[in-house]
Amino acid sequence: MTNPDSAATTAAPTPAPAPAPAHSALQRLMVYLDASPTPFHAAANAAARLVDEGDFEIVGEHDPFPTSPGRYAVLRDGALVAWVHREGDSRHTPWRIVGAHTDSPTFQVKPRPDVVKAGWQMLGVEPYGPPIYTSWLDRDLGLAGRVLVRDPAGRGGVRAELFDDTRALLRLAQLAIHLDRGLNERGAQLNPQTHLVPLWGVGDAAASFTAYLGEQVGAAEGDLLGWDVSLRDTQPAALLGRDRDLLASARLDNLASCHAAVEALLAGAGEHTAYRPAIVLFDHEEVGSRSERGAASPLLGSILERAAGGDREDYWRALAGSMVASADMAHATHPNYAELAEPAHQVRMHGGPVLKVHRELRYASDGRGIAALRVAAEQAEVPLQVFVTRSDLPCGSTIGPITAGQLGVTTVDVGAPMLSMHSARELTGVPDQQAYAALLTAFLAPA
Repeated sequence: MTNPDSAATTAAPTPAPAPAPAHSALQRLMVYLDASPTPFHAAANAAARLVDEGDFEIVGEHDPFPTSPGRYAVLRDGALVAWVHREGDSRHTPWRIVGAHTDSPTFQVKPRPDVVKAGWQMLGVEPYGPPIYTSWLDRDLGLAGRVLVRDPAGRGGVRAELFDDTRALLRLAQLAIHLDRGLNERGAQLNPQTHLVPLWGVGDAAASFTAYLGEQVGAAEGDLLGWDVSLRDTQPAALLGRDRDLLASARLDNLASCHAAVEALLAGAGEHTAYRPAIVLFDHEEVGSRSERGAASPLLGSILERAAGGDREDYWRALAGSMVASADMAHATHPNYAELAEPAHQVRMHGGPVLKVHRELRYASDGRGIAALRVAAEQAEVPLQVFVTRSDLPCGSTIGPITAGQLGVTTVDVGAPMLSMHSARELTGVPDQQAYAALLTAFLAPA
C-alpha cells in the first residue's frame, strides 16, 4: 500500500486553469475594468461596445431625437443612456431600465497640485468617494482622466481629450513602523490633507503637472483650460483563488454592474416583449448624485421623454407601467467579520445575485419590485440572495431611491456579492458575475 505521506510529497502540482478565452464574458469584463479608470472612460467604452456589437447609434443631445425604430445611445461626459425602439413599440410602451453608476472611490488631482516638501516633488490630491485610505498605501499608481483643451474648431472653442497613463508614476508611501510603534494595535490614523499626498519625484523644484498633462494630450500648457484627473491603480484585473473562480480588480464597485447592464442590453435588445429595454449609467453616485449627470438630475427623465416621442400624456402613460433595476454591488458576508452581517440574511460568494432591501428606503425595493426581480431570476434560472443591513448598523444607499423619486416608477435594488468594497482593489466571484448579467437580461426582456 502506498504511503500517503510519501505520495503527497512526490505528486505533481495540479496545472493552473487555462486563461479565459478572449471572447468570454469574463474576459470582456476584465478588459472593461482595466480600460475604464475614470467615469469618462467607462461611459465611452460602454458606448463603443454598444456601437460595435449592437449597431447602436450615438445621438447628440443638441440634435432632434430619432422617432423611427432603432438602437440609440446618448453619451454625456461620464454618463450614458441607451435604449431600443422596436417595430411595434407605441409612444406609451413602458420601459424596463437597468441603472448603474460609472464612478468609483479614488483620489482626484487638485486645481493647483504642484507641491514640494522635504526634498520631494509631490502631487496635491483630495479623496473622492470615499476610498479606504489604507488600501491605497504603497501601491503603484498612475493617472487618468479628461483634459479640456483650447480648440477653435471645437464646441465653444474647447475639445475634450481622454488619457490613461498606466505607468507607475506615484506612490502614497506608508510611514515606517519604527516611527509609528502603535500602528498594528490601533490602526493607521491618516489625515488626508497631510498624510495622503503622493510622491512622484525628487527635487527642490516643483514638477509641473500641467506640463505633464500637455504631454499626455499633445497640447501646449497654455491651451489647457481644465481637467478632471484621478489616481488609478496600475495593477490589472486578475483571477484569484485555488480554483481561479474569484476576480480581483479596481473599480468593481460599480463597473461590474455597468458591464452587466451592457451585456444585458446587448443580449435582450432583439427580444420582443411588452417593454422597451434601456440602461442608464450615471456618474457621481459616490458623492451624492447631485450633478448634471447624476441620478438626482433630469438626465434620464428628459432622454426617456424625448425618446418616447409624442406628447407628455404618452410619456406619463409609459412611466406608469415602467420599472427600474438599480444595479450596484452588494456586500458578501466577510468570514473574519461574520458578526457584522444580519444573521438571517448572510450573503455568500458564488451564491448568486443579491436583492437589497431596507425598509427606511436606503434601497428602493418594495414588494412589487421584489416580485418582478424574483420572476426574472426564475426566468434566468439563477439563485437570488437577499441582503438586509443589521438593524443596529447604518445602511449605505444607491441610485435606486433617487431614481424612483425622480421618475416616480417602481424600483428594485440588486447587486452581485463582493468583498473589500471601496478598497483600491476589490474582490468578487466569477460565477456571480455571469448570473448577474443573466438576471439583468431577464429583467429587461421578461418572458
